[in-house]
Amino acid sequence: MTVPVRRLWVAVLCGYLAFGAALQVLPAYVPEKFGGGALASGTAVGIAFLATACGRPFAGWLADAGRSRPVVIAGGVLAAVGGLGQLLAPDLVMLLVARLVMGAGEAALFSAALPWVLSGARTSERGKLAGWFGLSMWGGLAVGPVLAGAVSGPIRLVWWMVIGLCVVSVGLVFTTRQDPSQLVSLGRIGGVRELVPVGVPLPGTILGLAAYCYGTVAALLVLRLRADHLGTDGFALSVFAGAFLLLRFAGSPLVDRYGGRVVAVSTVAVEVVALVVIARAGTPVAALVGTAFAGFGMALIYPACVSMTLDRVRGLRPGVSMGVMTSFWDLGVLAAGPLGGLIAERAGFPAAFLVAAGAGVACVVVLLRMPRRAVSPR
Repeated sequence: MTVPVRRLWVAVLCGYLAFGAALQVLPAYVPEKFGGGALASGTAVGIAFLATACGRPFAGWLADAGRSRPVVIAGGVLAAVGGLGQLLAPDLVMLLVARLVMGAGEAALFSAALPWVLSGARTSERGKLAGWFGLSMWGGLAVGPVLAGAVSGPIRLVWWMVIGLCVVSVGLVFTTRQDPSQLVSLGRIGGVRELVPVGVPLPGTILGLAAYCYGTVAALLVLRLRADHLGTDGFALSVFAGAFLLLRFAGSPLVDRYGGRVVAVSTVAVEVVALVVIARAGTPVAALVGTAFAGFGMALIYPACVSMTLDRVRGLRPGVSMGVMTSFWDLGVLAAGPLGGLIAERAGFPAAFLVAAGAGVACVVVLLRMPRRAVSPR
């Protein structure tokens, strides 16, 4: 039976459109409904990524054993429940619980769908296919804020849109059939130590440091622009999304042509400059230029790290390998929310973005020092 790649791509896209839309409204929703400043907003944005980071390896682990379909369906259900919880939360604590539930759902949705897709691909095409399929997640994160910004009326309408997108995701996967070729592998789940394949942590560290840069933008950009009255806070994340998607579509072949390391170093260097520009921006034009280049800088880091990871693990156990690697992204975003918010409250928003630029510099250093030889998996 053919793997329903396109249906799965759309299902993951819907789930991450919901996740991205939530990221757009939370920085304003938290202070308006529950009070608090940048620290509370940053924590609300980042805490979902704690559950996502913890859930991805297990989702990939189960998917490699042939359980992709039920895990993906469960992911969509959890994401919908989390969205409803954020709408109905009576206080900040319950909102944070709902964010954790949604984060767990997003982890299961993507990290179980990816190995399902890879199960139908030839080994020589896995890196390319993983990068393309990753557009469903990153495209949702990029376009979700645009959808949220386009919704006029009470903010609860955005939350109903979030819930509806998750329900559509569940419906798309529920109407697929399990691939019989996956059922053959049922029961082949190894020990817990197999949750961290050798060769994954180093590319994961690179992705995590880059994720701190993204997390700072996601959690604090709107608040930074609003605090300095630059008048671009309503559409700045849309500019970031447009730049991100443009380079992601046009530049993905560069990973195959030049290799993951070269592409990652180049794009993260752009991100560092962009974050410095955002930190120092005193005019709307400077802020938008910095935001656009921040989108360019993040566009290719994931496919670059996919390429480096699959090379280092030799394509074995792709589900758990991709899950663990992507968990580093979640941890980076998780750290950026509360830490960036705390820095912003104590030292100002420019300082928070300069710290993020420092994380980008550290990312480049790790890339340059990473051994070129692939590590043989155990």
